[in-house]
Amino acid sequence: MIRTPLRPLARILEARAKGENPDAIERENIRIRHEQMRDRARRRAEGRLLVLGVMFVCAFAVIGGRMGVLASSEPSEPRTSVAGSRILAQRADIVDRKGRILATNFETHSLYAQPPRMIDPARAARELARIFPDLDEARLRRDFTGKRKFLWIKKKISPEQKQKVHDIGEPGLLFGPREMRLYPNGRLASHVLGGASFGREGVHAAEVIGVAGIEKHFDARLRDPARGHAPLRLALDLSVQAATERVLAGGMRLMNAKGASAILMEVDTGEVISLASLPDFDPNDRPRPPTEGRADDSPLFNRAVQGVYELGSTFKVFTLAQALEEGLVSPDSTIDTRGPLTWGKHRIRDFRDYGNEMTATKVLVKSSNIGTARIAQMIGVPKHKAFLRSLGLFEPTDLEIVEADGAQPLLPPKWSELSTMTISYGHGLSASPLHLAAAYATLANGGKRVTPTLLRRSAPQDGPRVISEKTTKTVMRMLRQVVTEGTASFGDVKGYAVGGKTGTADKPRTSGAGYYEDKVIASFASVFPVHDPRYVLVVTLDEPVETSGETPRRSAGWTAVPVAAEIISRVAPLLGLRPQIEPGELADITLTSN
Repeated sequence: MIRTPLRPLARILEARAKGENPDAIERENIRIRHEQMRDRARRRAEGRLLVLGVMFVCAFAVIGGRMGVLASSEPSEPRTSVAGSRILAQRADIVDRKGRILATNFETHSLYAQPPRMIDPARAARELARIFPDLDEARLRRDFTGKRKFLWIKKKISPEQKQKVHDIGEPGLLFGPREMRLYPNGRLASHVLGGASFGREGVHAAEVIGVAGIEKHFDARLRDPARGHAPLRLALDLSVQAATERVLAGGMRLMNAKGASAILMEVDTGEVISLASLPDFDPNDRPRPPTEGRADDSPLFNRAVQGVYELGSTFKVFTLAQALEEGLVSPDSTIDTRGPLTWGKHRIRDFRDYGNEMTATKVLVKSSNIGTARIAQMIGVPKHKAFLRSLGLFEPTDLEIVEADGAQPLLPPKWSELSTMTISYGHGLSASPLHLAAAYATLANGGKRVTPTLLRRSAPQDGPRVISEKTTKTVMRMLRQVVTEGTASFGDVKGYAVGGKTGTADKPRTSGAGYYEDKVIASFASVFPVHDPRYVLVVTLDEPVETSGETPRRSAGWTAVPVAAEIISRVAPLLGLRPQIEPGELADITLTSN
């Protein structure tokens, strides 16, 4: 860079020669220098302003674009907005074993409001409260005139309600398409299906998720689009389920019971053909879970699966079966039934005096606690405990509803000989009716362990062998005699050869101290037809009282057995079973040649 001097010598000398003032030349030179400096500073400032202006224009363009996107997107509450996630509303159907719909989807609408767009908020609140009586007009008016930009009014509305809201003519009241879960059969099989609700929600879609029962257990499968929304096929039979629930409800009223349950299971496959628990509920309008009181006071409580009870004399067949398997007794063996049976400070008594002795078969037929306890003593604690474990009575069942996971049987903290004696006739171990049905199915299908399932199966189960087929045939004959000669005489259904065992257990007090004297759990576990076992039916009544006689009767023979017999007579034809003449005992004839 060449620096220009403020006093250029050539011009100074020339000015002096001409008689001019050299200072004027210096001032002119300074002026020109300052003008050049100002021009450079101005150009630099203008460049910076241009860059800053471009940056502001770009920033405003980005912000404006984002505002446009938000303005055209779905309005939603902050808790339901999930960036970048798509709501999958479609959910597969649930059908019974014959393809009949148990749960499906239904197109409806939601109603929401954008208060800034409202013309007359007070009138809108008044009209909405008239259409929907459960809405509070004052609260709606506050919401519509407050600072909220969006609020839900109704997540589901009917077409008629939509038309009435549309007739209000308020531009701030808007509708969005909504898919909801529909149970067309109402209360039928409600405890199996469970119910569904909304998960993530937007104006134009809502995520339908299972909240209980099979809907929750198979939630991922029902929502999986990779399956092409193929229906989930259950083992339930809709007709059999309807007949079971109707008869059970009538029996519950006649027997003045607090609750009831029934389980019908196929012995070879373990398929649950029907499962009923009363009182029940409508899964289309599922009630809220209780926050106080006993769990079984709620209609949501599944007595067949969640109810863990002492099931009384229905357990006696397990003791007899094990003793037969071990070769400790035969059906005709004589058992000492003198009573009371004393163990320490405890005394075991029978319901009535059966005499000093009876056969092993009669112990089961007449339901002798003393006789069963003596047989359990022959078996011994370790073997008896191991056998009950092999029947699946020590852990929750694997049924495909979420409630089954919490049905843990209640075992004695210390399993003594007294525990074995009392558990042999159903006191001291609590299990669910579903446990009982699975254990009876194991005895009925030839001795292989059965795992209950709600899914349709095409082949019999091949579980581990628990007991020999020979023993199970003997046990079936003994169960048949309980119906023809013993405590379950009201359970005989002509043409279907019913066998089974009654059980009446005192109900423990809610405080945990002792048992009620006038409250029982009455059960009847049955198999039909016993000469070719196909199905197991377990009926349980909670606090039944039969009042047709002079004195109230609570035993299972008077309460649970008649209800079970009526269910069998109704459902057996639906299952394709024809009434048959029961095969008789063959005479002991020996053929000889001449």
